[in-house]
Amino acid sequence: MRTQKIPVCFPRGRAFFPQHRAWQLSLIGILLGLGFTVAAWSPINVSAAREPSSERAQYQIQVALDFDNRTYSGTERVRWVNQGDHSVSVLYFHLYSNLRAVLPGADAVSQLEPDEPRIEITGVRSAETDQSLSYSLEDQSATLRINLDTTVARGEAIGVLVSFKGSVPEIDADETGLATHIVKQVSAAIRGEKEIRRPRDINFRCKGVMMLGTAYPVLAVHDGDEWRRKVEPSIGDIIFNEAADYEVVIEAAAGVNVFTPGIEGEAKSDHTLKVSGTGLRDFVIIAGRTLRAEETTANEITVRSVFLPEHERVGRRVLRVASNALGVFRSRFGPLPFQKITIAEAPLVAGLGSNEFSGFNVVASAFYVDFDAPAMRNLPEIIREQRPAVEQSLEWTIAHLIAHQWWGMAVGNDPFREPVLDEALSCWSALLYYEEVYGAAQAAAVLEDQLEGVYRLYRTFGGDDMTADRPSRDYRNAFQYAAIVTSKGALMLLRLQHLLGREKLFAALGNYYETNLFEIAELDDLRGALIAEAPLEQRRAVARTLNRWLSSKRGDEDIGKPDQELATSLGLQPKAPAQKGDRNAFTAFARLGKFFWQQMTRIR
Repeated sequence: MRTQKIPVCFPRGRAFFPQHRAWQLSLIGILLGLGFTVAAWSPINVSAAREPSSERAQYQIQVALDFDNRTYSGTERVRWVNQGDHSVSVLYFHLYSNLRAVLPGADAVSQLEPDEPRIEITGVRSAETDQSLSYSLEDQSATLRINLDTTVARGEAIGVLVSFKGSVPEIDADETGLATHIVKQVSAAIRGEKEIRRPRDINFRCKGVMMLGTAYPVLAVHDGDEWRRKVEPSIGDIIFNEAADYEVVIEAAAGVNVFTPGIEGEAKSDHTLKVSGTGLRDFVIIAGRTLRAEETTANEITVRSVFLPEHERVGRRVLRVASNALGVFRSRFGPLPFQKITIAEAPLVAGLGSNEFSGFNVVASAFYVDFDAPAMRNLPEIIREQRPAVEQSLEWTIAHLIAHQWWGMAVGNDPFREPVLDEALSCWSALLYYEEVYGAAQAAAVLEDQLEGVYRLYRTFGGDDMTADRPSRDYRNAFQYAAIVTSKGALMLLRLQHLLGREKLFAALGNYYETNLFEIAELDDLRGALIAEAPLEQRRAVARTLNRWLSSKRGDEDIGKPDQELATSLGLQPKAPAQKGDRNAFTAFARLGKFFWQQMTRIR
């Protein structure tokens, strides 16, 4: 196999002040959230990985979608294999759409209905005997408990049939615009308010697009003999599932275009979509009458971009970026087990710029800005002036999302307990994409804009340094999450790259990927892979690097201190006082004028 070395050069010589380049590219970037081979890498048998597994759970789902009424109904046949040490007589399923979180200053009853999605269970039967099974809803209807009519011994399988129906809210278009995204992030930056992901963020209809991110009951993770049944809302991802094999049939009205992960099969009618996928951790559905798609093939994988007609040029650019990123990551980490990868736009609510699913990524429509379209004349000049920053930031986000197909999807991890694991790997991978596609100089600029600048800006706004290995519930909002979890995690891997060298780091990640494919990895698995690849004389240094970046508060020393001159020029004080309402928070900084808007219109 051919090995090529590319020099690493990420200079930090540009001053954060007074040029403010990092500041310009950092804050709004938080909204989006988050062809060589290496001689030490052993190829994965992709054909075998794509075959259905007798050990993985299997879902056969049929869904009837009523697009106009924002409802759906369905049935699913689920086959589950007991891989624990003891017999099981109860199954637990997550009903993520029913997850409710009490935000500060609100009560559980008043705040979320009816502006939330909902799943109802209409029946449960045994797949073997067709007899009804008793069931109950727990955890405020977010958990489905099914009492089996038999005991499932270790290594045995059981099947159940679950009938369900659901609905999603209509989201006000004003919640999804670019200005609203900016207001949301400004408020998070200056006030430090607690943010919690809600099911409506990924289950809704808006602007003629319907998104069903958690539309069916899904088995809870069975870890040893423990059901991981408790879902705790936070600023991080709300979905945590094991890999499973899917066969899904979706019926929709004529003219409604439906897009999902997986490979399309032969449908029984023009109004039916039949798809299948192996090793998926979830199954998202996006539908709309005007949505269209273009696709290409890259490294034996179909890459598809889904977009609205008015965003055709941006959608095509997204397709090119996704294809390039797929090639870079495949050459470095190994082939993906998925046969199709989709990047789709959807009108996500302010505060959520993107969301990743197995084989399917979603980016907020607000950031599909076509600067050559006539409609751009209606936008403020200060936004139009930010074209280079916006386009660079969208590219960074696409690369980051494609990397999540390796880190978080093919190799799973618990986003509640260890969110830094997949976020660190995916952001560092996006930096790798820039280096291999554009060279070291461009990668150095992106390093400062998208990672180092985020942390320094967070500290300049008065945010406290924190350790990066905490559970997601410990982080207050997307601003803090990006600065601590994403930035520190990615920069840790960059330091390990400098310490070990590119080839040894690629070899360690290749081994980590192959060993944990379709599994749920932990930080200790990554730690072990890195130390195993390191020479004996470097293993302590690897361990110290991991501990320093994950478990200590050394960000000011390792990344950069708050810029007091910048804070003074903006009229900021550490721990800016809270103000009433996002709009008031936004208005309070309007006096900063053009300079302020140059910062606020950047995306990542």
